[in-house]
Amino acid sequence: MISEVGLFWLLLPLAAAGSWYLARRGTERVTGARVNRLRSNYFRGLNYLLNEQPDKAIEVFLHIAEVDSDTVETHLALGSLFRRRGEVDRAIRVHQNLVARPSLSAEQKTQALLALGEDYMRAGLLDRAETLFTDLVGIDARAPSALRHLISICQQERDWRKAIDHAQRLEQATGESQARLVAQYWCELAEHARSRRDIDGARRNLAEAFAREPNCVRGLLITARMAMDAADPTAAAQAFEKVVDQDIEFVPEVLAPVLRCYEQLDEPHRAREFLRQLTERYEGISPVLALSRVIEREEGDGAAIAYLTEQLRSRPSIRGLMRLIELGLRDASSGERERLLVLDELVRKLVEGKAMYRCARCGFGARAHHWQCPSCKSWGSVKPIHGVAGD
Repeated sequence: MISEVGLFWLLLPLAAAGSWYLARRGTERVTGARVNRLRSNYFRGLNYLLNEQPDKAIEVFLHIAEVDSDTVETHLALGSLFRRRGEVDRAIRVHQNLVARPSLSAEQKTQALLALGEDYMRAGLLDRAETLFTDLVGIDARAPSALRHLISICQQERDWRKAIDHAQRLEQATGESQARLVAQYWCELAEHARSRRDIDGARRNLAEAFAREPNCVRGLLITARMAMDAADPTAAAQAFEKVVDQDIEFVPEVLAPVLRCYEQLDEPHRAREFLRQLTERYEGISPVLALSRVIEREEGDGAAIAYLTEQLRSRPSIRGLMRLIELGLRDASSGERERLLVLDELVRKLVEGKAMYRCARCGFGARAHHWQCPSCKSWGSVKPIHGVAGD
């Protein structure tokens, strides 16, 4: 069954098309009988929608469309309705029939072609969709819309160089900067080159990324990891430090590797100072946990327990509690140990399977960081979740 909210969105395009159609026919002085018949059929279709009978409603609107071949907007609305309901084959037929009409204006044909391209994308016919949108860009018809669809297709196919070309053309067409998006694409190419051990290629791609976005966080992370690959902990540590200077939300991604760099450099004081500064700047528990381990190693369990207890008063955290239980278990008596083990099992179940990251745009939750949200496909929107059950 269709919910009331879903029904509203199904109804909206048809309502707009129908209202426009009735108004237009009124200005053309259609006979009263024809207007009444059209109005009667139209509102009969709306009544079917409101009574959760979309199939009957579609049949009514199809009849309206068949009665008058000029109802382009009604056909477009019907095709959109079919696509949203998952009936992509019917949407394609509606829009193909519309495109085949010789009487369409240039604007109407462009609308129909864009809609047909969206049908192809929904059906997974990416080659057809790409050809159609490329043709529209070639004749400069609705170029921004077509370019956005082409970018989406290239992302699905992981054709980053084509995506860069389309994004740059979109920037020229709209005047809207695509620098951050293009930088992400160059970083994708850099990651691919690094995975193939093509260091020179990775560096060239990173240079392109930094040319578009000088403080590109992802570029800095790749730079740091390449320095680690080259056994250069000094350069790696500097790059990791720049990452948190640019975006403090990347602390969870940086902590483990940068601490390894400090260890290789035999600079424990630098590590401790870095963590101390992070605890002041970052609201999550990760740097606190890391600093508690440094304190444990240098000053003993008691000092680590005291530090962690103090920190948990101001930033409650299940992960922090797990660490406190871990420290408490070491010197616990048999009775205390049994109780702490039960508590440890319970708190671990609280965080088991919980998302640690969330997309700021669509709310998608994930256990690991993603540069592109798997749900809404936006870039750079996935951030750590803060709070008692998060970081």
